[in-house]
Amino acid sequence: MKFKNNKVKNYLIFILLLISSNIFSQNTYVVFLKDKSGSLFNPFSYFDAKAIERRMMLNKPLFDSTDFPVSNIYYDEILKNKIEITGHTRWFNAIFVNSNEKQIAEIKKLPYVKNVEELNMQVVLCSSNENIEITTNQKTFLKNQTGHLQGNLFRDAGYTGKGMRIAIFDGGFPGANTHPAFEHIRKLNRIIKTWDFTTNKENVYLANNHGTNVLSCIAGLLDSIPIGLATDAEFLLARTEVASEPFSEEKNWLEAVEWADKNGAQIINSSLGYTDSRYFPWDMNGKKSLVARAANMAASKGMLVVNAVGNEGSNRWKKIITPADADSVLSVGGIDPETYYHINFSSYGPSTDWRLKPNVSAFAHVIAATPNNIHETDGTSFSSPLVAGFAACAWQTHPQFNNMQLFKEIEKSALLYPYFDYAHGYGIPQASYFLAKTNQVEKQPSVTIDITDDLLKIAAIVLPPKDALNKYLYFHIKDSKGHLKKYEVIEVYQNDVITLNISEFEKGDILRIHYLGSTIEKQF
Repeated sequence: MKFKNNKVKNYLIFILLLISSNIFSQNTYVVFLKDKSGSLFNPFSYFDAKAIERRMMLNKPLFDSTDFPVSNIYYDEILKNKIEITGHTRWFNAIFVNSNEKQIAEIKKLPYVKNVEELNMQVVLCSSNENIEITTNQKTFLKNQTGHLQGNLFRDAGYTGKGMRIAIFDGGFPGANTHPAFEHIRKLNRIIKTWDFTTNKENVYLANNHGTNVLSCIAGLLDSIPIGLATDAEFLLARTEVASEPFSEEKNWLEAVEWADKNGAQIINSSLGYTDSRYFPWDMNGKKSLVARAANMAASKGMLVVNAVGNEGSNRWKKIITPADADSVLSVGGIDPETYYHINFSSYGPSTDWRLKPNVSAFAHVIAATPNNIHETDGTSFSSPLVAGFAACAWQTHPQFNNMQLFKEIEKSALLYPYFDYAHGYGIPQASYFLAKTNQVEKQPSVTIDITDDLLKIAAIVLPPKDALNKYLYFHIKDSKGHLKKYEVIEVYQNDVITLNISEFEKGDILRIHYLGSTIEKQF
């Protein structure tokens, strides 16, 4: 066959090269297996004592099939096919491989292979930052950083996370082994274990300092001022992210969560989220992504998983990212310290199956430790560890709680509860809820609802604002299915706050209003 036109010839060559590159290019896949043939397991030699204790609290069997290792028989047979194996997951009975389409087609034919999925999700570190020098103003800010959660009440009562073990999944922890903000942790050897899942080595004190920031927001101390609340907790540090290998990070997260379980983590903080060009905001249902499924399984094994909702609120994506969409993940949104309501970049809920997300919120503008200094930084990446530290202290006050009981109590402790919306969740958790609740005085309603003809008027008492919390009235309209049709935050500067048309309401709707610490509602 002769080509009269060189352009046609070159075009066909290009197409052939493109097809060839797709067939032989290496991608990351998850090979799910049908069973665990020949697999042996001893929980007493595999698990840390805290992991066994956690299972016993939930009455979980120690010989759970999901904890058995992947079959060595199948593992070795896949290796014989000259496939590069990069890891495995016990919980999902799967092997991670780097392979091309031709090899994957052969793997799918193996009798013990259930199915194969391609991993092509890319991680998002939920932060941005600028370096500063500490000043008196920053010291004041640090006090507010834990104060908005009433952290001083926990500290005064002696609850600082002692005995709680927290795993952190992040991009690196440079300086955590040298920075004075972590000296109190190092001095008592409370960094229990470390592992870099990107290199399969123990050293995590390198690369991206995002993890250093996050650790400080859980447990840092600066000039005896806490940066986070759980200053006496123990830690498992896992490096799971590396910029040069974006599609291996979901695999690393799965391996890290099993490692955290094995080593006795009670709380996991993940200030990470995953997105992908083949996923869309409407896919965030807590079931589609592998990390969301893994996070739910971690919760089923007794761990409290705390995750940032993401910083997509001011861009086209808008919505929460995975695994913050998972049902059993305590998803944390961002609050502006100046206004005490939603910060513009914090991702919005709900999940696409209409579950409440975020669950709670915390400051998303913080002061955190860097490898050699401190800096001011933004992101829901730091809302999440503030709440993780809060959770450690709260759990310490009620050690009889299991993880999901604690989850619900943290929601109930929040400032806006029982009001909620898809920007704030239930608002900022409060330590006072876990301490001397019986002494709390029920606040009198400061809002009235008046219906005249076809109009519904909301009126409120106007107070000279002592702080940002006194300025804002929150309201939502919830339908009979529990979904929010509408929600708003309004700055109160006069008695007549807002007028709504009765036509906006249907039978079964609930109007709920929160203002000055009290909540009222009207059912239609």
